[in-house]
Amino acid sequence: MRDVYRTAADPAAPLLIVATDRLSAFDVVMPTPIAGKGCLLTSMSLGWFGFLRTRGIIGDHVLGTDLSGVAGITDADRKALAGRSMLCRAAKVVPIECVARGYLAGSGWNEYRASGTVCGIPLPSGLQQCGRLPQPIFTPATKAEEGHDENISFERACELVGAPLMSRLRDLTLAIYSAAAEYALERGVILADTKFEFGFALGADGNPTNELILVDEVLTPDSSRYWPADDYAPGRDQQSYDKQFVRNHLLGLVAEGRWNKEAPGPALPADVVENTLRRYEEALAKLDLPPFHAPRGGMR
Repeated sequence: MRDVYRTAADPAAPLLIVATDRLSAFDVVMPTPIAGKGCLLTSMSLGWFGFLRTRGIIGDHVLGTDLSGVAGITDADRKALAGRSMLCRAAKVVPIECVARGYLAGSGWNEYRASGTVCGIPLPSGLQQCGRLPQPIFTPATKAEEGHDENISFERACELVGAPLMSRLRDLTLAIYSAAAEYALERGVILADTKFEFGFALGADGNPTNELILVDEVLTPDSSRYWPADDYAPGRDQQSYDKQFVRNHLLGLVAEGRWNKEAPGPALPADVVENTLRRYEEALAKLDLPPFHAPRGGMR
């Protein structure tokens, strides 16, 4: 959950992206904040951006975290934003969420049980809940401005934004996922699935260029499903380092008829908040991501 601000009237000026302590589940913002979550997610996201830059798969939108050159921000603002903000290049976002799945979980598992497919992709019979797929698959989703995102087929995504672009996004998504999943597994963490967003960087005139970049956050527990490898066993739900702990609590409320997955979300108990934050902290510590280094030239 992020707030985005323009740093100047120029449409191509850098954006200030602030990771808040808000948490959403089932596309509904919960009324209870997870104190410190925004800083943890920013640290993890920056670490992954730094890692991906060493792989040279695709450029990204991050310019840095130094806000000293941003006009109109007071010292008090800078203190409040420290550790939870990034300055980023402006981009025209492709309205497709790019999801990579290496394991059969969540909505993918539900669809597979019903039809043997995930987002219309046929899968072998006999797969287990949370089982590793024969190979990672790409399953796009609509990026809804209101309401719930919706899983769609690759063919439908091609109709929305064009086949050449979707083919490129599919290949990039799977390449990033594979590199990140390998890195995480070496550190005892399974990256079961994740989603990315891409956009075309804006030029000096404020119009989109042909430069496709990775935008938004990347590979955080808010956008990814992480499991501890030493506790992994297919055929059941997994312990997780992500907000699945919150989802499970909410699904219990749904089963009891106490919530219908619509706004407003229910308040979260203190133990759910505490355990969620602890899982985020454990994930960041285990991944041991490299430090992020801003590109030369700073803001542009």
